[in-house]
Amino acid sequence: MAVETKTTCPYCGTGCGVIARREADGRVSVKGDPDHPANFGRLCSKGSALGETVDLDDRLLHPEIGGRRASWDDALDLVADRFRTAIAEHGPDAVAFYVSGQCLTEDYYVANKLMKGFIGSANIDTNSRLCMSSSVAGHRRAFGADTVPGTYEDLELADLVVLTGSNLAWCHPVLFQRLAAAKAARPEMKVVVIDPRRTMTAEIADLHLSIRADGDVALFLGLLRHLAAHDALDRTYIAAHTRGFHAALAEALALDDAELQALTGLTASETDAFFRLFADTEKVVTCYSQGVNQSSAGTDKVNAILNCHLATGRIGRPGMGPFSLTGQPNAMGGREVGGLANMLAAHMALENPEDRDRVQRFWKAPVIADHAGLKAVDLFRAAADGKIKALWIMATNPVVSLPEADLVRQALRTCPFTVVSDMSGSTDTAREADVLLPALGWGEKDGTVTNSERRISRQRAFLPAPGEAQADWWQIAEVARRLGYGEAFPYQSPAEIFAEHAALSAFENEGARDFDIGAWSRRGGDDYQAMTPFQWPQRQDGSTQARFFADGRFYHADGKARFVAVSPSVVERRTADFPLILNSGRIRDHWHTMTRTGKSARLSSHIAEPFCEIHPRDAAALGIEDAALVAVESPLGRVILRALVTPRQAEGALFAPMHWNDGFAAEARIGALIPGLTDPHSGQPASKNVAVRARPFKASAYGFAVLREKPVGLDCAYWALGKAEHGWRLEFALDEAPEDWTGWCRDRLGLDPACEPIGYLDATSGDVRLAFFAGERLLAAVYLAREPVAVARSFALAQLGLAHGDMKTRLAVIAGRPDAGRADPGATVCACLSVGVNQITAAIRAGADSVEAIGACLNAGTNCGSCRSEIKGILHACHAAAAE
Repeated sequence: MAVETKTTCPYCGTGCGVIARREADGRVSVKGDPDHPANFGRLCSKGSALGETVDLDDRLLHPEIGGRRASWDDALDLVADRFRTAIAEHGPDAVAFYVSGQCLTEDYYVANKLMKGFIGSANIDTNSRLCMSSSVAGHRRAFGADTVPGTYEDLELADLVVLTGSNLAWCHPVLFQRLAAAKAARPEMKVVVIDPRRTMTAEIADLHLSIRADGDVALFLGLLRHLAAHDALDRTYIAAHTRGFHAALAEALALDDAELQALTGLTASETDAFFRLFADTEKVVTCYSQGVNQSSAGTDKVNAILNCHLATGRIGRPGMGPFSLTGQPNAMGGREVGGLANMLAAHMALENPEDRDRVQRFWKAPVIADHAGLKAVDLFRAAADGKIKALWIMATNPVVSLPEADLVRQALRTCPFTVVSDMSGSTDTAREADVLLPALGWGEKDGTVTNSERRISRQRAFLPAPGEAQADWWQIAEVARRLGYGEAFPYQSPAEIFAEHAALSAFENEGARDFDIGAWSRRGGDDYQAMTPFQWPQRQDGSTQARFFADGRFYHADGKARFVAVSPSVVERRTADFPLILNSGRIRDHWHTMTRTGKSARLSSHIAEPFCEIHPRDAAALGIEDAALVAVESPLGRVILRALVTPRQAEGALFAPMHWNDGFAAEARIGALIPGLTDPHSGQPASKNVAVRARPFKASAYGFAVLREKPVGLDCAYWALGKAEHGWRLEFALDEAPEDWTGWCRDRLGLDPACEPIGYLDATSGDVRLAFFAGERLLAAVYLAREPVAVARSFALAQLGLAHGDMKTRLAVIAGRPDAGRADPGATVCACLSVGVNQITAAIRAGADSVEAIGACLNAGTNCGSCRSEIKGILHACHAAAAE
């Protein structure tokens, strides 16, 4: 009998509710939860494909020591012994935890408690350092606490929504759809997108500002100056509820028009249009994300934005306020428990001795960390320098995701003892571990997460634990017991941990701290199991609060907010040797380092290989053709990517996604290019402004292959592997073409030596087409050329699922295109419903003249809606071509 379970999506910080359905035969399907207030039933392409990612392929199913299977007792005894020895010989700061926004709050809480309250070090940091720590630092400077003032509803209530450093359409697709629906219902609503690239988000914009990298501080200083000059300040609010305004305004007034244009790269008419919109609109929400945070001036950018909202009193009221969009499903939960190296649990301050004493007394801890620990970049540098003797990494893959990625890999090899807790034992990071601990994944683990609007939701298990996998909190508590702290870590369930977490939030609070979920401190396991999504605070007296700061009450000691005087500082990182700026980020259908989304053929069909966006004029100057291979280099390393020549990319800059790793591509770890340059206040790395150079990558032979079985041990100058519905797809290039292609295919692609192909070799053109069959089943089709291969890839992939019992169908495989009676759908645009660009173009030619008409014809864009902006772009391109 099928069973349905309400849970929460494990991807972005939107925190969408999901209903997972498990069939009697074990198959899993998902749909959006119509009752969840984050998404009201909507899901993006990644969420819709969750059921395709829960198989046990590549799962770590038992502990390993030195690559060999071990018992839990042996593995945990070794972890405890090595940490104990390192602490005894070198002190508590010689050990560290590196955790993740993929952890549930209960996992985060136990890890933070052990490290800060019992080991006595603050050397616990999280990959959330890479996405939202500048926002945390900005909030604390301005508000006195890491408080997100508003709610998602404010995006729908606003009359102006400013999206800065946020590709909302691809990175928070459900929020984008909520915004798009609100704008469709109220066409007078305005949207401004501030981004160097013209992303899919810009398709909804009334104004797109292609700002220079790191020009945000100057832009919002210019806005503050404009507000002051045009009597658009709320001077009553400023006087009653803030401090520091005049110093902040002085910095804004010191910026003249010429400097504003130079620092932002925008024209006077562009900035004036934005400034007038903001000044003249009462209900303004400013959403910001990684384009703001991932900067060496990220905290100042945040405070420049907050200054404008404080100066107008547009904060904490319906339809207005600054809004930090977190990148990960539980980045906010990690903030609540003090998961960052410079924070304490329950939004208390590590630097505050009263807070340290309060937490130590509550935990009955023998010690408490009394100084900030190492932030992510510095933590791995310390490991590389030999200062960290024992390191435990949980639910993250820093060898791919961190800057200085090659140094991170070397750090793990240098560190005397490295533990990795993860679902997979073959990630780039797991391959460097001394001990591997199998962790539960989404669908198996049980706990809570907090989304970007402070809403706490349950993640519920609906799958059995595979093999010997255990929850992260259980692993940490078991090590704590072996270290002698068993009485403080008696947990038998996540409900017990959550109750303790809630009790700490209310302990000696009395309204002094924003984070308070004391109402849950006395509720039992049944209430925890039945929990419905709720926003904090939810205090012991039952009081709640949807928004903060409209009443002018902040969390500094005097109750007032702080304007922060910030200076514009656009650092020119380009040099004669590295004349381009690299901007890195996410794409629509993949997540982090692809350990989950890489399992889905649907999600791999939209963009199947690592790529580099480049402006046509830059491409022409460098001799880079569209779809050719390009080598991108920084002083730290090199990657090889597929060129995507597009005017959406700003001239003088490149964009490359951060997802691909050594399991899916030959050289595509973007983190290997990024230096460890960080914001001085937050420690967040600058991943959006990296000096690089680019050049064509020439090969002797290029290939595309469809394969029934996954190839292993690929040895090519370039390769990129992607999951397909009935097998795998492979793009590759070789420095030297072999004389015997049949032998090469058998050796390198793992084909049966007894299997004879059919095909042809054109000695003049260099084209080679080979197809290997076993009976009627296609095992592999390989297409080779001296230039990037032109073949109908969707057609070739479909052949893996078809029978080929006659020569006609086999010859069609070799040709790499359908015969005259069949259509090639083209590259996938709508991943949810597998609709290709050729199908959309055909519908437009047949008279579909809107995104809605295309949806009615093909269903494209009617599920999650993430592709609607791309469909709109295809529609515009077709109309433009027809008009020529």
